[in-house]
Amino acid sequence: MPEPDADAAAASAQLAERIREEIRRAGGWIPFSRYMELALYAPGLGYYSGGARKFGAAGDFVTAPELSPLFAQCLAVQLAQIMGRSAPRLLEAGAGSGILAAELLLALERLGALPERYEILELSGELRARQQETLLARAPRLAARVGWLEALPESFSGALVANELLDALPVEVVAWREHGVFARGVGLEDGAFAWRERPAEGALLAVPGRPTFTPPYVSEVGLAARAWIAEWGRILRRGALLLLDYGFPQREVYHPQRAEGTLMCHYRHHAHADPFWLPGLNDITAHVDFTAIAEAGHEAGLDVLGYTSQAQFLLNCGLAQLLEARQEDGAVAYATLASGAQKLISPAEMGELFKVLMLGKEIDAPLLGFTSGDRLHAL
Repeated sequence: MPEPDADAAAASAQLAERIREEIRRAGGWIPFSRYMELALYAPGLGYYSGGARKFGAAGDFVTAPELSPLFAQCLAVQLAQIMGRSAPRLLEAGAGSGILAAELLLALERLGALPERYEILELSGELRARQQETLLARAPRLAARVGWLEALPESFSGALVANELLDALPVEVVAWREHGVFARGVGLEDGAFAWRERPAEGALLAVPGRPTFTPPYVSEVGLAARAWIAEWGRILRRGALLLLDYGFPQREVYHPQRAEGTLMCHYRHHAHADPFWLPGLNDITAHVDFTAIAEAGHEAGLDVLGYTSQAQFLLNCGLAQLLEARQEDGAVAYATLASGAQKLISPAEMGELFKVLMLGKEIDAPLLGFTSGDRLHAL
């Protein structure tokens, strides 16, 4: 894989030493969720809180909004419907480069459904600055509608969108062994990070509804994602959460053949499985257990409004029609749009791996994104 430059390597070494100090203070072991939290979000040094470019061709990965403006235009159709049934307020959690925010505002303007306020929940100062630059460059006349939050609001009515957020929330790693269930954490071996296991307790002792598999088996449990969704059960008054991410229903997350889990790291468009390599310079993710997310929402008082693949959701929201309307843009422009659209819906690309889940309160069906191919029964 590409070598980091001297500044990036130095920042990673500084973060690694900070994590080592925490391990020593904790008696030689911290849960993996805490390691992942520091690696991604430690102030000034974590992957999302540091200064390295993450998104796009120059970063570590490309997200759906960067593949095609049609992605945001489809989401805008669904978000306009939600705001029309609740309140003209839109919140994006984790806005990345800001491209989705800019394209959503432009699309909602064309639909005559601009929110009175577009808020972005973003903890990274570096990403906030980049989002501001993107909005001023792509949608300058609408940038004044945008404000930034550093914490969840006390109450909210309207629409929330979170694209590839849940997969980046810290996860617990659990090992099912012949002699018991163990929490996998991080310790030190000659100063290097190393996996260490301790007997699991509480919520880690079982995954409700998981199919039977034969030990040894290692996987992740997204307690932080469940807690985040549960908090929205308290906050949301009327409206819906539109959640897009890669993952599966629970029985597929814990499939017997997936015996090493789904933990994955991304660095300069290379995927690898070593979360201890260059902390702070790699994204660390795990597939979302959509059954657990839906259950957490239901238990917190949210209605489970729809669940389907990204491909089906985008097609329900008019992707094919939006693409057809752009044929007059010229052959080259149309071919570029068609290529991006294909990646968004192809089963071999993002179309099937990525799913869309909607949770809400006081929102009536039918919802445009789930008019065909709803898979609620699969959860």
